[in-house]
Amino acid sequence: MEFTELVILAARLFEAAGVAVMVGGAMLAPIMVAIRYRAMSGRQVYRSLRNDLGSAILLGLELLVAADIIRTIAEAPTLGQVLVLGLIVVIRTFLSFTLEVELEGRWPWARGPHEEHPPKAGGDERLPHP
Repeated sequence: MEFTELVILAARLFEAAGVAVMVGGAMLAPIMVAIRYRAMSGRQVYRSLRNDLGSAILLGLELLVAADIIRTIAEAPTLGQVLVLGLIVVIRTFLSFTLEVELEGRWPWARGPHEEHPPKAGGDERLPHP
């Protein structure tokens, strides 16, 4: 097997992993919420489902972006292919960014200097509402 074939295989595996994470997350999120349902109010159930599903989508999108980048290594891309890849990466990055803001409830750079794990939605640093 040549290097190019290995790289294409790696890209396909990353794509499959990205799709599997999103589909698996969509199936597991309601199950996880159902398990935790008794200890939550209706609004907390909704937020928990949304956070679990959004996290799966974010991880899946990151894997799909990695697959696109890996695929460009295997080919000698044309200018058109590079522009399409750039557009795909920009769109997926924008989706990831907006999902993270939606899930966390604040801008990513609004974290404190010593925060390892950002607070979940409903924390002290909320996005300003117009």
